[in-house]
Amino acid sequence: MSEKITHRVLGRGSWPEASRVAEILRKETVGGALLLVATVVALVWANSPWSDSYAALRDRSFGFSAWHLELSVGQWAADGLLAIFFFVAGLELKREFVAGDLRDPRRAAIPVIAAVSGVTVPALLFTVLNLGDVAKLRGWAVPTATDIAFALAVLAVISTHLPSGLRTFLLTLAVVDDLLAITIIAIFYTSSLAVVPLLLALIPLALFAFLVQRRVRSWYLLIPLAVAAWALVHASGIHATVAGVLLAFTVPVLRSDAAGGPDAGPGLAEHFEHRLRPLSSGFAVPVFAFFSAGVTIGGVAGLGHSLADRVTIGVIVALVAGKTIGIFGSTFLMARFTRARLDDELAWTDVFGMALLAGVGFTVSLLIGELAFGPGSPSDEHVKVGVLLGSLLAAVLAAAVLRSRNRTYRRICEAEERDDDLDGVPDVYR
Repeated sequence: MSEKITHRVLGRGSWPEASRVAEILRKETVGGALLLVATVVALVWANSPWSDSYAALRDRSFGFSAWHLELSVGQWAADGLLAIFFFVAGLELKREFVAGDLRDPRRAAIPVIAAVSGVTVPALLFTVLNLGDVAKLRGWAVPTATDIAFALAVLAVISTHLPSGLRTFLLTLAVVDDLLAITIIAIFYTSSLAVVPLLLALIPLALFAFLVQRRVRSWYLLIPLAVAAWALVHASGIHATVAGVLLAFTVPVLRSDAAGGPDAGPGLAEHFEHRLRPLSSGFAVPVFAFFSAGVTIGGVAGLGHSLADRVTIGVIVALVAGKTIGIFGSTFLMARFTRARLDDELAWTDVFGMALLAGVGFTVSLLIGELAFGPGSPSDEHVKVGVLLGSLLAAVLAAAVLRSRNRTYRRICEAEERDDDLDGVPDVYR
């Protein structure tokens, strides 16, 4: 008698969750296109005869020196704008595990383990390739993150009709490894810690939590508290983007009983996410990319010099091979050694293609490179080259694999559309 199957790996979720994920991915795809444009413009400008003006703009400082907030334009983008990005990522992660399909531990286990493996294996590969050089080993965390906006831009280009379970898998991977990355930043890339500002940051954080738990949405109350918490975390020496995640985790996901309870519609977290995601993906991340991706390659000779550095090679290999081995390998082993099997509408080729696509690392990878080696340092410049080339290679390989499955995806989507009833909900979700 065959062993009972208790769970399908990467199976489709509920119809409301699939619809919500599809809406998020549409917004992130637009953000990915803007991110790509910002990156290309930065690269062209940084390698043009007017490269000095790009550097001058990026390095121009302004702010408040008394509050440790006299930063360059590039630092404001990395420390300030990315806090918005991590706030939205924190909201998405909390919602997934409180009210989404991933509140079921069986559904959550595989993408979470895959994300952890997708962080661990690239870090190990980078470390092995840079053994013997302590300074270069500081970049071990660079290839650990997946850039969901860039990854979805690739999907938009190849026009694939991915099943919702696979799309949710990619989204969950990206969100979880963003959380892992911000944890790594807080623990391993905090060179000095000022305890007093950190303790003071608890005051606006607690007031923010008090207000949002009472479902207060007034921006004139919440934004000043969020900015104060961000500024104090920045002054403490911990990277200020950590404040974004901490603030997000205080926001309630479900409606209060007085407002009708969980079944009464979207909660405050989804409300904030809906309002801030366009700002995050459409402005914050592209602006950060514009000021971080402008590496001066120096022609063929400069590219050859970068590729001779083990930092560059380590980033490329870790993004392309490390992510794929970690994510695909852990998913396959979870399905092999647990009472589960791959969903009937998917093939392991699909999972392999998504694992390759997760090697598109950009935003957080560039941020960690700056924290590890210092903005504008030779190793930081080589990190940028490695991230750009590794992400490009991962995108090309993933596109080749997923395009081969595109006809299958299209047939599935067309069949589901034919099965729709008048209520607009596909029969497979009932």
